[in-house]
Amino acid sequence: MTASQSSIRSNSMELLMAYQQNPSVSLRNKLVRLNAGLVRKIAHRVSHQCAEPYEDLEQIGYLGLIRAIERFNPSQGCAFSSFAVPYIRGEMLHFLRDRSSTIKVPRRWQDLQKEGQRARAELIKTLGRPPYDHEIAEYLNVSVDEWREARLATRNRLPLSLDATVSQQIDSPVTLGETLPDSHYQSLQRLEEDRQQLQRALNQLEDKTRAAIEFVFLNDLSRKEVAERIGVSPMTVTRRIQRGLEQMVAIMQPQTLGTEP
Repeated sequence: MTASQSSIRSNSMELLMAYQQNPSVSLRNKLVRLNAGLVRKIAHRVSHQCAEPYEDLEQIGYLGLIRAIERFNPSQGCAFSSFAVPYIRGEMLHFLRDRSSTIKVPRRWQDLQKEGQRARAELIKTLGRPPYDHEIAEYLNVSVDEWREARLATRNRLPLSLDATVSQQIDSPVTLGETLPDSHYQSLQRLEEDRQQLQRALNQLEDKTRAAIEFVFLNDLSRKEVAERIGVSPMTVTRRIQRGLEQMVAIMQPQTLGTEP
């Protein structure tokens, strides 16, 4: 890792820690810009495996990056890039899945693909090696662009194996199956994410206000019992709880706002 990469990673982690303590749209925008290269890299790879424009995939990828920023917990010791990749790629794959039913390959391209397979076999015999695209196109008497479009369109109609590699990490490949969400795990993950968000908001409250909320909602104590424990009147406990809940809503609100990458 270069000194520049190390500096960027360190700056990103500092911003992620600051965002966890005090979420805001401006901080989130900085993190999106700082990690935009990750989105572009994944969009570039995925764009070579489908017919969707790179620009569309890039914009969809930013949604995944934002979700990753909102859900990342720096204290867990995980690199943000490793955490963010499944979110970014997942958004792109969901986008492709939702659009797949609308893709219709023209009959001309289907026929051209079949002719191309036969041409490839003949050229291998003649040339003694796999032919290049321009050689197949010349054999079929079509342009190179048309041959490539026909080949790409046909390939995009084929189902992907869940064992297909979609990313190569340092230690092991990531398969398509590993990027698909497990509904039970996803539910547990959302519950844990919600718990972490609530805890972060709760930690930012004044001590007695936080104690009042915890005693009432977590320990199921009455307001009278809470008043005795923290040394205030029951009416004050009620006011503290109401004010504390309003503050928590305000603290968590930035996480639901839109942003421009």
